[in-house]
Amino acid sequence: MGKFTRTETGIEGLCVLEPTVFEDSRGYFMETYNKEDLKEVGIDIDFIQDNQSMSTKGVLRGLHSQKTYPQSKLVRVVRGEVYDVAVDLREGSETFGKYFGVVLSAENKKQFFIPKGFAHGFLVLSDEAEFCYKVDDYYHPNDELGVLWNDPEIGVEWPLDKIGGAENLLLSDKDKVQPTLKERNK
Repeated sequence: MGKFTRTETGIEGLCVLEPTVFEDSRGYFMETYNKEDLKEVGIDIDFIQDNQSMSTKGVLRGLHSQKTYPQSKLVRVVRGEVYDVAVDLREGSETFGKYFGVVLSAENKKQFFIPKGFAHGFLVLSDEAEFCYKVDDYYHPNDELGVLWNDPEIGVEWPLDKIGGAENLLLSDKDKVQPTLKERNK
């Protein structure tokens, strides 16, 4: 029996994973990554790098992608809570421009698998959040290509009420000026 439960999102390849958690009075234990168990649920990826970030409440990172060197990602939160989003940017996909969002937290221990060809971003809902992700290709700084976080064509329903409204949103200068999906595809 595998140690991960896979939940489909309605977008091909994009899924939420829940690890088996063993709990008792001392605490808990879980495997967050096991190549063979992930293969059992349809994820056969060679991850080559682990990344981790810490952000404060209201930080929105995204929506980011890479042009020539796209990355598959397996993301999770080890402290705090975020609303995590992936947008399908795969040319020819039936769900091109569609998104799926999920709350990831240290408490729910869910992981989000994002295949190549998606833009990715998250909004921090807790006072602080530590975010971890595995990737299957190295980051190439000159290969970045994003999409505006509030592109009306995509229509991500960010839970801004959880941070006290849009006036509490914290964006990088880069994320404030990302192109919309229409601008990006010109």
